[in-house]
Amino acid sequence: MQTTRYFEEQVLRKRPYIQREWCETAPRHPVRREEQPAGRVRYWTFVKELGKYLRVGTLADGETVHNAFPDRGFREESK
Repeated sequence: MQTTRYFEEQVLRKRPYIQREWCETAPRHPVRREEQPAGRVRYWTFVKELGKYLRVGTLADGETVHNAFPDRGFREESK
C-alpha cells in the first residue's frame, strides 16, 4: 500500500488504533466511492472491529492513502 507522508506522520500518530489493513480494504471493497472536485477519492468501508465506517481518502490515483478516520455521520444509504 502506498501512503503519503501526511498519512504516516500525522494520521497514524493521531489515530494509532487505525490498522493499515483496513485502509487497504477500503479501495478494494468500498460500500461507497466518491470523487472529489480536486481529483482525490473517498472510500467508505465498514470495520467490524471498530463497529463503525472508516472513511479513507486517497490521492487522485485512487490508491495512495492520504487520510483515514471513523466517519460517525456516514450511513450506507446517504449520498
